Amino acid sequence: MPIHELKEQIARLPEQPGVYLYFNAEGDTIYVGKARALRDRVRSYLGASGSSPKTDALLDEVVRLEVIVTDSVVEALALENNLIKQRTPKYNILLRDDKNYPYLQLTTNEPFPRVLVARRVERDGSVYAGPFLPAHFARRTMALTHRLFGIRSCNEIITGKRERPCLEYDIKRCIAPCVDAVCSPDEYGRAVALTQLFLEGKNDELIKTLRTRMQAAAEGERFEEAAQHRDAMRTVQALHDRQQKMAGTELGHRDVFGLKLGPAGAVIQVFQVRSGRVVERVTLGTDEAIVGAHEGDVLAAAIQQFYELRGVPPEIVVPPVELDPEEHEALESWLTARAGRRVKIIAPQRGEKRGLIDLAARNAALAYQTRFNEAQAAQYDALETLQHVLALPALPRRIECFDISTIQGSETVASMVVCEDGRLRRGEYRKYRIKGGSWLVAGGWKKPATGQAAPVTSHQPPATNNDFAAMHEVVLRRSRTLLEQGGPFPDLMLIDGGKGQLTAAYAALEALGLANLVAVGIAKKEELLFTRDRDEPIALATHDPALLLVQRIRDEAHRFAVTFHRKARSQRDLQSELDRVPGIGPRRRRILLTTFGSLAGVRRATREELTAAVGRKTADAVLAFFTARL
Repeated sequence: MPIHELKEQIARLPEQPGVYLYFNAEGDTIYVGKARALRDRVRSYLGASGSSPKTDALLDEVVRLEVIVTDSVVEALALENNLIKQRTPKYNILLRDDKNYPYLQLTTNEPFPRVLVARRVERDGSVYAGPFLPAHFARRTMALTHRLFGIRSCNEIITGKRERPCLEYDIKRCIAPCVDAVCSPDEYGRAVALTQLFLEGKNDELIKTLRTRMQAAAEGERFEEAAQHRDAMRTVQALHDRQQKMAGTELGHRDVFGLKLGPAGAVIQVFQVRSGRVVERVTLGTDEAIVGAHEGDVLAAAIQQFYELRGVPPEIVVPPVELDPEEHEALESWLTARAGRRVKIIAPQRGEKRGLIDLAARNAALAYQTRFNEAQAAQYDALETLQHVLALPALPRRIECFDISTIQGSETVASMVVCEDGRLRRGEYRKYRIKGGSWLVAGGWKKPATGQAAPVTSHQPPATNNDFAAMHEVVLRRSRTLLEQGGPFPDLMLIDGGKGQLTAAYAALEALGLANLVAVGIAKKEELLFTRDRDEPIALATHDPALLLVQRIRDEAHRFAVTFHRKARSQRDLQSELDRVPGIGPRRRRILLTTFGSLAGVRRATREELTAAVGRKTADAVLAFFTARL
């Protein structure tokens, strides 16, 4: 089934609440669903074949999947409702009518307000709360306002002249504003104020008010009233937070922008809010890296591109990034001219709109990982962490790592591996045989004469460890090559070793005038990062992506150096003294060893025997060589 082609994408989905959308080959939305955990819910479709004809038809038609994460299942439910109403996908059959989830209406436009269930928010002077998901929660909450605060539920015209309260007062579900002697208009007004706090979700303020009134009633020995306030306070404290962002009571149209800018590119998520509800999500993005771009520049370009062919709402909500004041004003003027009315661009710091921005940003980050491949995005995140931890002027897109391999100073070799944008470039690896016997002086390289001590200079590497001198030599040789070729210079040099190796590397860089390059050492076992400017090493968390990237590069350099060292030792072990005889190459050496069985047999052979095997001239050379060594 086509759904199985999305298996890898499904495996990378987050285990968070949200909404998933299925698309067909024409790009139409064919199904919208909600989930408590997106990965688990969408993964269940992989094995849903045969469960029902409708599901089979859906799975045969699915070619693309998108998800929108939310902060709660309630938000996912509201967003699912909005998207189904907006897109009318053909496989959704339960929410395709024109009904909406209910709101609660506090009729503050009446002298003695009531709490009613409403299907839509209107500009009538009332206070609205919701929507309530599921719908029956609205009636339960309305009943709670009667029990907690005594708000009336009748339709009577209240004059205060009723002779006696009704049954609602006797069962403590109304404070009876219909009888002046029982409840004055001011007292009912205070109950309405508490109800409004409750419906608006201002529970901290409500609990504080209830606690104050409870204490006052207890001090006045009105214990029954104090108990009512106590029970109301406990109920409010136990209520689940019903606030959610996908639908609200604030009327109006606006678009909310979320931005994720990374080394691989940029992704912008736009939530289109209409009449207080998120009805659409649009994704904009680049297909390649934007070098040197700032969030403000990307956001300004996205706004221009987005509204080039779209209608402009009265309000555009953007994240608090640095937009040039002149550009901000120019954008507002351009949008106002396109819309034919005043358009504002705002960057809220708190409240419901800021919550929407944060949610849009989270979805932009998720889309960024999906668009640029999760593994690639993780590598760029590791590079960003390295830049921050090491205080680098730019992202370390190119890293060169050096390692030394030797056994007791024998056959010392070095390796250099290259990593670009988190990927190893094997075609640019280099290996070096350490020459030794040379020291760097102010004028350049100088080979000491026989018996001459090495000159002491500020650039001479420490002589207490061959690893230091070897590291000095390989970094120097590599850097000289880069100077001759004109680059590319690395953004970061990674040195396998601690402070000593790092000091040797910097000595080589300083000698060539490349002290501006940044090198960092990584010590084995402790896995600490050493820098030139800090006395104490840097310790990253064990599972930090930045440390894992550094370890992967270091391990590759070590593997490459060890492989080269083993090959060098093998070549040394396979060498024969015959290779030093002038005029003897691999073919004649093989003839001699085959004819006489071993090197000792060659030594014992006479001139006549050698001449018969390899000729007179070569036989004389062999005899002269072994005679000189006696």
